[in-house]
Amino acid sequence: MKLLAITGVLLFVSASARAQAPAQASAPAPAQTAKPCEELKDEISKKLDAKGVKGYTLEVVAKDKDAEGKIVGTCDGDTKKIIYTKTSAPAATPAKETPKP
Repeated sequence: MKLLAITGVLLFVSASARAQAPAQASAPAPAQTAKPCEELKDEISKKLDAKGVKGYTLEVVAKDKDAEGKIVGTCDGDTKKIIYTKTSAPAATPAKETPKP
């Protein structure tokens, strides 16, 4: 009896999945708009500044170029990428003590 129930469930799931497949295939894919690199770089910079991130650089490079850092966006029709790199903060110099007489 369990085998019959399991077989029925599997057939039902399989049939419903096949019935939905053509509807999903005919749906148009959402079109991605290609943003200019400087516009996207500016948006990313504003978001980082709003979060209080300090000491970073954003660099636009060709998509196929190897670059150190984290890819945070693509632009110009997916031909370029924006690389985030954390920069080291300048070392704070301790205040000099005045010599005591």
